[in-house]
Amino acid sequence: MSGSSFIPYSRPAITDEKVLEQSTLFYIQMKTRRSVRHFSDRPVADEVLDNIILTAGTAPSGAHKQPWHFCVVRDPETRRKIREAAEKEEYESYNGRMTEEWLRDLQPLGTVWQKPFLEITPALIVVFRKPYELVDGVKKNNYYVNESVGLACGFLLAAIHQAGLVSLTHTPSPMNFLSKVLNRPENEKPHLLIPVGHPGDGCEIPDLHRKSLNEIATRY
Repeated sequence: MSGSSFIPYSRPAITDEKVLEQSTLFYIQMKTRRSVRHFSDRPVADEVLDNIILTAGTAPSGAHKQPWHFCVVRDPETRRKIREAAEKEEYESYNGRMTEEWLRDLQPLGTVWQKPFLEITPALIVVFRKPYELVDGVKKNNYYVNESVGLACGFLLAAIHQAGLVSLTHTPSPMNFLSKVLNRPENEKPHLLIPVGHPGDGCEIPDLHRKSLNEIATRY
């Protein structure tokens, strides 16, 4: 293509048996991933979080625009502000915004409007999507932004689990308070709030079951 620069794709070839082995091992590891709401305050090294975010940054994106930004929040006062704002929105949701059907669907998960984990966990990763870039004050559009950021978040969650940590995809709605608390620029919109850390002592999770292969896939 004119104006494009290409390099050889380089990755060691492996046998079909090894392909199967690696895919099986990764599935075995990932099927133990669960959302957790009971975190420990045990520290997590900056280097670990850096590696997790760098992994998320390897996700594909529309026109390779990489329309994401990850904010790591450790400061206790900032996390307190985030918790207060999130709980305000969550209280409104649980007491009027959500439909009765929605509330019934949440009951098996044991979720409530209080979110103490936002202050207990050692780090929050706030994911922002960028509908456009600002280059010398000029808007430059990004493409397939929601799809691209969604893919990056999937990579992020997998990297968190692979590192031996736990997380939660927290989505207080609306989330505009995150832009204000973190003083983010106008071209960034909050997408996900993800507590990251170790599970707390006595941590419990709902006894849930995932859909079978036949329920989620069809061969043609």
